[in-house]
Amino acid sequence: MKKLLLHICCAPDQTVAVERTIDEYDVTGFFSNSCIEPRGEYFKRLDDAKYLANLQSIELIEDEYFPEKFLAVAKGLEKEPENGKRCLKCIEYRLRRTAEASKKGGFAAFATTLTVSPHKDAEHINRVGEELAWEFDIEYLPTDFKKKDGFKRSVELSNKLGLYRQDYCGCRFSLKQKKERDRQRAEEITAKASEESSQTGQSLKLKAVDPASAPPGAFYKPPDSVSRRFKKGKR
Repeated sequence: MKKLLLHICCAPDQTVAVERTIDEYDVTGFFSNSCIEPRGEYFKRLDDAKYLANLQSIELIEDEYFPEKFLAVAKGLEKEPENGKRCLKCIEYRLRRTAEASKKGGFAAFATTLTVSPHKDAEHINRVGEELAWEFDIEYLPTDFKKKDGFKRSVELSNKLGLYRQDYCGCRFSLKQKKERDRQRAEEITAKASEESSQTGQSLKLKAVDPASAPPGAFYKPPDSVSRRFKKGKR
């Protein structure tokens, strides 16, 4: 069997991607997501990826977690909307990390779980993968895991296994957008409650630190130059 290094963005997407490749490839997971913040969110997703890798009997490699490198990639694109130019740069950065690790690790090919998501453009992801494959002289496995009810299957497996399903993409900018959506919902709920009762009590106020304005070192884990490898990790 060919050795495949599979970039893993999160455990829910990992379910289907591994399920659909494990019979034809010797799969190793590669958790490379320096875009994810805050650090508690990063480790929450990593923990479930390790737990699932144990169930799937595959090895999981954790790439370095250097959020400042992602911020350098995103510089100037901070105000881009979700799925805009910043997201495309983020995808390219993570696929490049995977291609580099594949080449150095002696893998025959690399792929990514990102195409499970209905919010991601599989055509763009595969085009970037093919370009990197040519650059690093290594095979890329093009996929569109969301096809044939792939996303639906990932939801079913996530619920069955009790996996954490995040409610924002991962970076501090998408987190800011999530907080804004939460604020708007809270205002709508408060307004509705005010209409239904003349005795509203104290109004609801949400206060949160803007993650996009957090200074370096205050919002994420300090750099660790040593990548960690996990095999049959315990939850």
